[in-house]
Amino acid sequence: MLVQKLNEMAREMTARAKTEAVSRRGFLLGAAATSAGVAIGFRPLAGLAATEPAKAGADLAAYIAIADDDTVTIYSSQFDMGQGSYHGIATLVIEELGADWSQVKVEGASGNVAHYGNILWGGQFQGSGGSTSMASSWDRYRKAGAAGRMMLAEAAAKEWDVPASEITVEKGVIAHAGSGKSAGFGAFARAAAGVTIPEDVALKDRSEWTEIGNPDLKRYDRVGKTKGQQDFTIDVKLPGMLTAVMIHPPKFGAMVASVEAAEARAVKGVTDVVTIHRGVAVVAKDMWAALKARDLVKVAWDESKAEKRGSAEIMAEYRDLVAKPPMAVARKDGDPDAALASAARVIEATYEFPYLAHAAMEPLNAVAAMNADGVLEIWGGHQMPDYYQQMASKFSDVPPEKIRMHVMKTGGGFGRRATPDAEVITEVAAIGKAIGWKAPVKLQWTRENDMRGGRYRPAYVHKMRAGLDADGKLVAWDNHIVGQSIVANTIFSGLIKDGVDATSVEGSSTLPYAIPNLGVGLTTAEVGVPVLWWRSVGSTHTAYATEVFLDEVIAATGADQVQFRLDLLKDHPRHAGVLRLAAEKAEWGKPLPEGHHWGVAVHESFHSYVAEIAEVSVENGQVIVHRVVAAVDVGTPINPDVIKAQVEGGIGFGLGSVLSEELTLTGGEVDQGNYDSYLPLRIDRMPTVEVHIVPSTERPTGIGEPGVPPIGPAIANAVFRASGQRVRTLPFEKGFKAA
Repeated sequence: MLVQKLNEMAREMTARAKTEAVSRRGFLLGAAATSAGVAIGFRPLAGLAATEPAKAGADLAAYIAIADDDTVTIYSSQFDMGQGSYHGIATLVIEELGADWSQVKVEGASGNVAHYGNILWGGQFQGSGGSTSMASSWDRYRKAGAAGRMMLAEAAAKEWDVPASEITVEKGVIAHAGSGKSAGFGAFARAAAGVTIPEDVALKDRSEWTEIGNPDLKRYDRVGKTKGQQDFTIDVKLPGMLTAVMIHPPKFGAMVASVEAAEARAVKGVTDVVTIHRGVAVVAKDMWAALKARDLVKVAWDESKAEKRGSAEIMAEYRDLVAKPPMAVARKDGDPDAALASAARVIEATYEFPYLAHAAMEPLNAVAAMNADGVLEIWGGHQMPDYYQQMASKFSDVPPEKIRMHVMKTGGGFGRRATPDAEVITEVAAIGKAIGWKAPVKLQWTRENDMRGGRYRPAYVHKMRAGLDADGKLVAWDNHIVGQSIVANTIFSGLIKDGVDATSVEGSSTLPYAIPNLGVGLTTAEVGVPVLWWRSVGSTHTAYATEVFLDEVIAATGADQVQFRLDLLKDHPRHAGVLRLAAEKAEWGKPLPEGHHWGVAVHESFHSYVAEIAEVSVENGQVIVHRVVAAVDVGTPINPDVIKAQVEGGIGFGLGSVLSEELTLTGGEVDQGNYDSYLPLRIDRMPTVEVHIVPSTERPTGIGEPGVPPIGPAIANAVFRASGQRVRTLPFEKGFKAA
């Protein structure tokens, strides 16, 4: 997930990285001897302007380490929350290094943006989001792997007294066919550290690839996960470690006025009850004692500055605002108002989208420990580790260079772990400081903390207007969006330009259809409910509003839904390409079983293109999705199996959100607390999904998020044909019944 503006800012740098030749200047550290073998550090030229941040720990900020036992450790700049970034990065390295999958492990890295800065975000900030992991890693990790291969070959050639050009490095074996000699990586790891860094790194030609694009490549972490051997933050155990749980204010913006904790402190195992900047923390020797004591703490809240409106009141205000002129203009082609005034027919509709929770399986958590050297170590799902390091410093009074961030794998994120106020990190740092660093402490949020402690996909209202001429041609389009800004009052607020937060309008302001008069306006509402990017960010609502409304326009003309779109996409071949492929694979136009209907949607997000066609029926008032055919264009496919998995998961994720997910507030307090009342997709409602990948030689983009946006409108458009009802208020459980 990242915002359109960040991606735009990075396009120039990405294009430059594509054309620049690899040279000696590109190596930051080159090879360095370690206690285990060789570590290889490398960065692309695009990152040379990055400022050197405080380093966490003494380790070389390298990409690859090769140990004496042949183990290849890859240090991933990209956070893995289940989307497969570790596997993707490992694929790039293995392809060029010539290692075997059996010798590989991947660890999360942090502490130096010169190595780990996200190139698509300008290289000066480490973070994973916006489906940028593969695009950011494409050059740097392949080049690091190729450099390692060349250095191992050079070391072996010297030892065997043969030309390096005759050395092969494949599947973890260094070999010289002429002499019959061979060895594993470990045999030459230390010698490779002394090899002169290659001036130019030769990457393999596409025709030589055996790993990149291999549809049968199994994920390296599948065994550990399926056997329950994968460690997450909740699995971190340190000697003497305490457990902390939080009491957050029931209303957003409320502050602690007073605390009565005598009964809580009397609970066996409880060590501390402390007030910090975000509420009250109960600390105990185990989770159960902490939870028991938490129920006994009496907190009085100062709600003078709290948000007290409920979601129904907020949406009512949005409806009033959307009827007024927008506060800012995000896009204006031609003269939409004049074209609407002179149109032969005008179509109007208003769409409403609720707050949504991320609802990841693993609630937020973190572990903090002050070690004997005075270094504060913090374990967690660090989606923005170098920034979190700074925030931890602020709330612990420990200087950044004395804070070491351990990046753990995470049981789901969907944007929830890239929080501008670094909430759980600052909490655990503040708790550690409050108890005098007397023991390591694990802060574990409960599901209810996570659901009610908030940061949500904002609620939105879209007012849509379209004009048709006498021949049924679409000549005008106007879209007024009302909602909260995700980036306002955060470190990302500089992304707001001329009153427009790009995350609020992306997908609408970038609409690809050839409409001569097209306007997109934005009114940003001031609401005290914390909001955050949610998987695929602005496209979660803009794709629905634009693709369903376009379908309303098409229905008014009586045209075919696919062909009408293709006619408007004449200048956007990649949009048209996925749409044609999806239609072909779905056998668009072929009769379906009685009562079944197709719905279609196409959308681009994060520079990836996805079309989805859903086969739907409506039975006894319930929407049943039988089958979804998806076509995706992500540039060069690195891991086809991961791409398919991400699209399948994205469709399930998006399907749940449009069918039944809704987070509501009453009197400023969140109504839902767990999965019994907040309803992600249940397994029995998951349809059959087919994913087809467009062959491409373009640079890779990402697929963690782009599978989500089209599913809602595809279903809604099918529901219309099945029932005659347009669902304009989400979720379907509400909007379909009300229609």
